[in-house]
Amino acid sequence: MLKKNRAFFLFLLKFGLTYLVLSIAYWFYLAQYDAQNYEPDAMTGIVAYQAEDVLDFFGTNASTRPRHHENSYKFFINDQPVARIVEGCNALSVMILFAAFVVAFSSTFKRTALFIIIGLIIIHILNVIRVALMCLSLYHYPQYEALVHDIIFPLFIYGVVFLLWILWVTKFSGHAKKA
Repeated sequence: MLKKNRAFFLFLLKFGLTYLVLSIAYWFYLAQYDAQNYEPDAMTGIVAYQAEDVLDFFGTNASTRPRHHENSYKFFINDQPVARIVEGCNALSVMILFAAFVVAFSSTFKRTALFIIIGLIIIHILNVIRVALMCLSLYHYPQYEALVHDIIFPLFIYGVVFLLWILWVTKFSGHAKKA
């Protein structure tokens, strides 16, 4: 049975180990910030300020400020608070999941590393746009907060990751069967 399902077990092992190593690295990254003094992590700040820049670029008066009683950022549009940007908004956990899957279906080191780097850049850019659009949506349509925050925008970011996985497996990993 082990020989018959070798590829599946190898996939699980590579995925699991990569996910574990990257998750531990992420935990160490977060541990360097003082949560007891409400210090938000740098990547969350980068996402919040870049989302602000996106909206400012398109003529919306946006601003971001760290919150002093919570490790997050408060996002404002026209000086009206519209959202809290917390650690989960930085998409690093989504990036870890993405990278673990790509490694599990790895090809050559160069091809795998290049796809992961390009994928992480795409995910980051689209996540910043996602946060900006979510804040804009919450400003104009606050009554749809649950729909926007819990369904539409998670579906967007996970949909992008799923499409990148499909692209990886079918076009770049070398695991797709030739027809």
